[in-house]
Amino acid sequence: MLKNKLAITLSLAALSLIQFNAYAKINLSGELAQGGLMVGKAKADSIVKLNDKILPVTKQGHFVFGFGRDDSSTYTLTVVQANGEKNVKTLTPKKRKYNEQRIEGIKKSIMQPDPKAVARAAKDSKQVKAARTIFSDSTAFAQGFIAPINGTITGVYGSRRIYNGVPKYPHYGLDYAGKTGDPVKAPADGKVLLFVPDMFYSGGTMIIDHGHGVSSTFLHLSKSYVKSGDWVKQGDVVAAVGASGRATGPHLDWRINWFDVKIDPALVLKIKQ
Repeated sequence: MLKNKLAITLSLAALSLIQFNAYAKINLSGELAQGGLMVGKAKADSIVKLNDKILPVTKQGHFVFGFGRDDSSTYTLTVVQANGEKNVKTLTPKKRKYNEQRIEGIKKSIMQPDPKAVARAAKDSKQVKAARTIFSDSTAFAQGFIAPINGTITGVYGSRRIYNGVPKYPHYGLDYAGKTGDPVKAPADGKVLLFVPDMFYSGGTMIIDHGHGVSSTFLHLSKSYVKSGDWVKQGDVVAAVGASGRATGPHLDWRINWFDVKIDPALVLKIKQ
């Protein structure tokens, strides 16, 4: 009887260990919060789904997804390995409180642009949206990110700006103070998808693809040192700080997207690999 009980106990312990090891095969790095980017790791032959959306997996087993500023949904992350082993995690991004910032002295021509300016801005937006739909099999998103500039942070993600007393859309970037001409570095490896020197709102605008829908966008640049199609390495100087477009002074506005989902760059910098 004692031997049987011992055998049962050992069997249960072994089963628990197997289940724990199976669960541990899904590794997630990133902050589970609104605006967070999550980098996952599983076996390369796994099928990964976030609710009903299939997430492509790299040859190294990495996958990625993110949450928007106000996302309070509950998600089911499912990983099925080639042998049929299935693991499931339930994820709900933590709610956040955002700052409110008032900015006065914006030119009337910017607050109330003429029809030509509106048309131009619409064209700019179309180019940016098209770039952010691109999927590539680059694995650069999994290497981690560095800050693109060594400047004081003057604006944060999610804050709602009030220009001349008029509430506008939330800010989706991380602003760094700087001087015109200060170097801007690539936060991760990637391919330059777009550079336009004179967009109406964002001025000099660059987008770098880091793979699997993850991209960096730099706004208000004064100059680009690279062109569309160039491959850049993390830390390469790709552009210069400016005050172009809708800007009250020289600074860098850095944004991160997972396709059309707007991610907080400050949280991306916390991802550990």
